[in-house]
Amino acid sequence: MYQRILVPVDGSPTSARGLDEAIRIAKLTQGRLRLLHVIDEMSFALSMDAYAGYAGGWLDTLRDQGRTLLEGCKATAQAAGVEAEVVLRDTFAGSVHEQVTAEAGSWPADLIVLGTHGRRGVGRVVMGSSAENILRYATVPVLLVRAPAEPTAKTESPNLPSAALSFE
Repeated sequence: MYQRILVPVDGSPTSARGLDEAIRIAKLTQGRLRLLHVIDEMSFALSMDAYAGYAGGWLDTLRDQGRTLLEGCKATAQAAGVEAEVVLRDTFAGSVHEQVTAEAGSWPADLIVLGTHGRRGVGRVVMGSSAENILRYATVPVLLVRAPAEPTAKTESPNLPSAALSFE
């Protein structure tokens, strides 16, 4: 049960939460992790925006950053006593969700664990959702680890007594 856990990582805080949860599961099941970072066409295009058409060594820079990210995640897993290997996909062989689900099938993974922002409504439509597409197309179970909820104006402040928030 969940011996082979695929963990897509992108360096975001939500990705780190997904990694933490995958480590907890792997410790419980004596499983191992495959940490995956994907450089896709969209990521490349967005990172190049400031350079307007000058690719130069930018792809090499993204690869180096991806390797650094993966090695840091691997060190985190190993420090927790969990075996981990890393995979960097940088061939522009499809979207992030296509590459994640392909990796899950070819490895083969028992579980995919990833962090998600949990966007809804227009935010999800505008930003797209790799997590949603992974969930939709994966042939193995997927565990989505949500980002912590953003505080709202309706949330009670921990520094004020509840009576201070009353409108009576």
